[in-house]
Amino acid sequence: MPMPTLPVPIFVALVLGFLGLRAWAKGETPPPLLVLIAACAVQAAVVAGRLHYGIEALSWVQPVLALALPPLAWVAFVSATRRPLRLGDLWHLAGPGFGLFARIFAREVLDAAILLSFLAYGAAVLLALRGAGEMAHARLGAGERPLRLWRWLGWALVVSGLTDGVMMGAAVLGHQAWLGWMVTVFSTASLLALGALMLADEVATVAEPEEPPRATAGDADLVQALDRLMAEKRLWLDPDLTLARIARRLGVPAKALSAAVNRVKGENISRVVNGWRVAHAAELLRGGATVTEAMLASGFATKSNFNREFLRVTGKAPSGWRSEG
Repeated sequence: MPMPTLPVPIFVALVLGFLGLRAWAKGETPPPLLVLIAACAVQAAVVAGRLHYGIEALSWVQPVLALALPPLAWVAFVSATRRPLRLGDLWHLAGPGFGLFARIFAREVLDAAILLSFLAYGAAVLLALRGAGEMAHARLGAGERPLRLWRWLGWALVVSGLTDGVMMGAAVLGHQAWLGWMVTVFSTASLLALGALMLADEVATVAEPEEPPRATAGDADLVQALDRLMAEKRLWLDPDLTLARIARRLGVPAKALSAAVNRVKGENISRVVNGWRVAHAAELLRGGATVTEAMLASGFATKSNFNREFLRVTGKAPSGWRSEG
């Protein structure tokens, strides 16, 4: 009796499903990212259903879902780094809607549409990351993925589009026998990469470009104004605080504020803001507050980021600090 085997796409779907459920249970992953993970898992299962189990009914689902993945990745990127989602973002649903239309009336354009969608959205993410000012609306210390992670996401979309082009070329050249393993290798690898990138647990603040440590008098004045603003208005208590909002309160460009903080303090503004939050949380812990109470009352949005930043600033975990207090 032959040993049962598990198709690679099914394995990928199970891995993504497990990671997605774990992220949902922890409650620290934004909903758009969870939707993207779920879509990647479902698409992997659909690929397995068609290639390994011959379920042709899934041929209606696969191209529509494929055209949904790039806009979902873009929406997740926008919501985490630039601004809250708006009603106007619904126009991105045009991609999967076109996929359904083309599946019925113009199947010959589906492959090209999927290729262009991955390339276009991947390029959009990479272009949006070209300047530090584009990240000014990311929440400071609220658990966003780092800049390089989003750049990897953009490249993952571009590479997925290019692999679709390779498969189209193989089909045009008559190498139909290659398509099965190419879809298995390329598609499942792309889906796993997209899902894993969104679940990677790295430094939670947005990375900012390093500046030479040559502060000017203007830099020092600006940082002093920032410190006064933080002390008087306690803006750091807001978990949705962004670089753009701080710069607006100070009446300076976001990029200029970020550069001044880097030159004067040798840290990015995310760490500076989190320093205020940790100091406040430490006082609350000394006063008998629980770790969760101190976290929520100090402007942190996620427990993992709170623990990480508290350890960085104080050298101790919040629970250890509380027990010693």
